[in-house]
Amino acid sequence: MILISSCLAGSMCRYNATHCLETKLHTLIKEKKAVMACPELLGGLSTPREPAEIQGGTGRDVLEGKAQVLTASGKDVTQAFINGANKTLAYARQINATLVVLKENSPSCGSTSIYDGSFQGVKQKGEGVTAALLRKEGFAVMSEEEFLQTWMSHSAED
Repeated sequence: MILISSCLAGSMCRYNATHCLETKLHTLIKEKKAVMACPELLGGLSTPREPAEIQGGTGRDVLEGKAQVLTASGKDVTQAFINGANKTLAYARQINATLVVLKENSPSCGSTSIYDGSFQGVKQKGEGVTAALLRKEGFAVMSEEEFLQTWMSHSAED
């Protein structure tokens, strides 16, 4: 079973109450080959919500207590992000996920890139809190871009 970020499947759960629908991923949900989860909602945050970025490091640093997740106004939402990561991990285990496809650049879900904490749209290498925890616990994690490139190359071979 594949676990997918809810926003990629069309759920309007992003901080600004939008989605990032990827039709190929949504199709996997409809075909019951995948399920979706939003770590930020699982962590207790609402939609819409103030944008948040990791300050002082990456998701791995947040898990180690070396960095925080703050909103644009400076509110500390670190615990909500950690709670959401833990609940997503529990769900991934429950469904025996073989792959997790997460939304790139998110402070929760970024798998190779996240925003740098300046709220200026600047990206840096690193992973979000949920991506870091899932990888640490042995799950295969990739971004929607990586998944779609892989899917497209396999589809071309068929």
